[in-house]
Amino acid sequence: MAFAAAPSPIPSRTQYVLEAIKHAILTGQLPPGKPLVETELAARYGVSKTPVREALKTLAGTGLVVMSQYKGATVRTVDAAMAREVYDVRLLLEPEALRRTVTRRASLDAAHQALADADAAADRAERSLANREFHRALYLPCGNPLLARMLDEVRDQAALVSTVAWSAQPSWRQEADEHREILSLARAGDAEGAARALRVHIASFVERAFPEDAQ
Repeated sequence: MAFAAAPSPIPSRTQYVLEAIKHAILTGQLPPGKPLVETELAARYGVSKTPVREALKTLAGTGLVVMSQYKGATVRTVDAAMAREVYDVRLLLEPEALRRTVTRRASLDAAHQALADADAAADRAERSLANREFHRALYLPCGNPLLARMLDEVRDQAALVSTVAWSAQPSWRQEADEHREILSLARAGDAEGAARALRVHIASFVERAFPEDAQ
């Protein structure tokens, strides 16, 4: 998918470029390890180098881009070790956040909508981001803003891991079924059951995605 030059005026050129680069990364147009040259990206998106530079800094902060003094910016490489780091954080924090969300009887309407968005997704990027929105809708109302922010910090990295894994083994249908089970338990008020199902869902992903590296 080629992006046309940025329309003018737009609310934020940096935001436009950030979303465009993120989409290109999550669809594989900019694959892991790909150098991100400011002049090339500026020409690609019809902007100056300044918003590209700011967008790359933001993406580095979310873990999609790696900045090196010698190599410049590159798309982050995904391997089993990186995936396990990201999913270990999620495994430690996310089931507890969901348990608290259900215990508080918080609304789960946003999670239901995210499932519908994932089903209607046009490509891997949209599906991956919709899946992340589903998970975020489960943990965001947990009642602890710090816990939610900690999980937010690994959202994009989790999306990158899932997108790379899906390119080798498209398992999103199985994951969608697991999401429906988790949401069903949560809506029924079964906090422990929902947390347990979410824990199994997270723990099994890397083993499915990287079977040769499973421990």
